Amino acid sequence: MSKPSLMFSLNHMVCPRWTPQQLIETAAEMGLGAVELRNDVGTNSIIELEQARAAGERARELGIEVLSINALYPFNIWNEERAAQAEKLAQLVDAAGGRGLVLCPLVDGDYSASAEERRAGLEQALTALDDILGRYDLQGFVEPLGFPISSLRTKAEAVEAIRSLGLASRFGLVHDTFHHQGAGETAFFAERTGLVHISGVEDPELSFDDMLDEHRLLVGERDRLDNVGQLRQLLADGYDGYVSFEPFAESVHALTDPVTALRDSMDFVQAGLQR
Repeated sequence: MSKPSLMFSLNHMVCPRWTPQQLIETAAEMGLGAVELRNDVGTNSIIELEQARAAGERARELGIEVLSINALYPFNIWNEERAAQAEKLAQLVDAAGGRGLVLCPLVDGDYSASAEERRAGLEQALTALDDILGRYDLQGFVEPLGFPISSLRTKAEAVEAIRSLGLASRFGLVHDTFHHQGAGETAFFAERTGLVHISGVEDPELSFDDMLDEHRLLVGERDRLDNVGQLRQLLADGYDGYVSFEPFAESVHALTDPVTALRDSMDFVQAGLQR
C-alpha cells in the first residue's frame, strides 16, 4: 500500500520580505510546484496589474503554478466598495495566470448581525462573486476563519450556502489547519476543498480560543494543532491538491534561512504521514 504524499506550495506569508519573483524562484529551487501570492505583504504585495503580469511571467518561465491571490476581505460584507475590490483582485489573478481568489470573512467583535443576516450576506456575496469571477474563469476559495469573533467560522456553513445556491463549480473551500482547530470543527469536506493552509502553534499556555495569527509557526514536533492528523484525514478522504505553508509569526518571518526551516517542516510532516 502506497504511503500518502503531499504537494507542498509556498504562501507568500512564509517570508513577506521576498518579492513575488523571489517567492516563485524559491519554490522552483525547492522543487515545489506552486505559490500563493498576497495583497497584504507590504511593498511586496500584488496590487497592480504590471506586478501581477511580471509575477505570472516568471512563474510560467519556471513552471510554477500561481494558485491564488490572498485575499478579498471581508468578502461576506457586500457593498459597492467590495465589488470594486473583487473586480480589481480578479483582474490581478487573471494577469498573474492564477487559479483563483481566496475569500476571507469579517472578523469583528462588534459585528452583531443575526445568523439569518449573516447567511443572507454570505449568499449575496457568493452570488455577486460568481458573476465577477466567472468573467475571468476563476475559482473562489472560501476560507472560514475559526476565531470566536469571526462572522463565518465553519466550513459546514460555507458548504451549505454554496450548495443552496448551486455554485459548487465556482467555489471551493480553504481548509486551514489553524482555523479548523480553532473553530472546533470535525467535518473535513475534502471533496469540496480547493486549497489547504498549514501552520503550527506550540505555546502550551494558549487555549484554542486565544490563538491568534501571531502565534502561527511552521509545523514541528511541538505542534498542538494536529497538522499531521488533519492532513492524513484529508488525504484519506481524497484530497489531492496543494498544501501551502502559511505562518504569520514574526519569528518565522525574521528567519535568516527560511528555506532550511521550510525543508525541515516539510520533512517533519512527511515523516509523520509515513507512520
